[in-house]
Amino acid sequence: MSEAKDPESDFLEQLGQRVRTLRSLHGMSRKVLAKVSGISERYIAQLESGKGNVSIVLLRRVSNAIGAPLEDLIPINDPAPDWQVIRDLLRKASPGQIAQAKEILSSSSTSAQRRPAFAGIALIGLRGAGKSTLGKLLAKTIGWNFVELNKEIERQNGLSVSEIINLYGQEGFRRMEQAALAQLLARKELMVLATGGGIVSEPLTFDLILKSFYTIWLKAEPEEHMARVRRQGDLRPMADDRSAMAELRNILKSREPLYARANAVVDTAGLSVEAAAARLSEAVAPVIESEARMFARG
Repeated sequence: MSEAKDPESDFLEQLGQRVRTLRSLHGMSRKVLAKVSGISERYIAQLESGKGNVSIVLLRRVSNAIGAPLEDLIPINDPAPDWQVIRDLLRKASPGQIAQAKEILSSSSTSAQRRPAFAGIALIGLRGAGKSTLGKLLAKTIGWNFVELNKEIERQNGLSVSEIINLYGQEGFRRMEQAALAQLLARKELMVLATGGGIVSEPLTFDLILKSFYTIWLKAEPEEHMARVRRQGDLRPMADDRSAMAELRNILKSREPLYARANAVVDTAGLSVEAAAARLSEAVAPVIESEARMFARG
């Protein structure tokens, strides 16, 4: 019989798994994380394998570099699937809102939650999925506005995405992403929205996407994602990384459960742009018809 794993070793293994998952979820290679955090790539590899007994100071540097709350790295059992959303909402809540939330949570009665107004179609997925190309074609076909969220962030802040990340880090970029989305929703115009691949890593922003849009996950094979990204000349955040394909697979694996929360999946693997656009149009046809009926009634 094999000896039972001691609690400390088990904790370090779970901690390493958390770091690896969050790093991949935010689209960072070990090399990039090492550069941003100032911690050696070798030490990060040890940490992710469960062999690095990391100090709280170094763990804080890792969490800051990834742009995730420090507590997300600590192995605990989350009380609910939406715990991260609830936690982030509570952090931003006023004392009155917190008191109201406590009253609702302690009450046995339930009431319907007000949902944001329907804003249109949102496309999610890894870079290279075809969100911009197919989103423009879909918007032109159905007569809605097309918006690329990253370009909207750049327009509102007067900086490129890479400049924002360099100046303010991942956490700063995610704040600007959430603010840009809020401004778009305030327009109350139907749109086809192409999101950044990592938007699913920010619980509040992704929750707002799911509540406000009919969401489509544009899916492809990892090799297709990589080939398309290379053709675009954009290897962020995997530039000069020999294990780029392995990192891309890790990113996709860590994000798949979140992408899968979309209302529908459109698999573009092996399809031409025209065929993929036709498949996307078929997927959203029921939503477009529903909106047309509601407009006729109004």
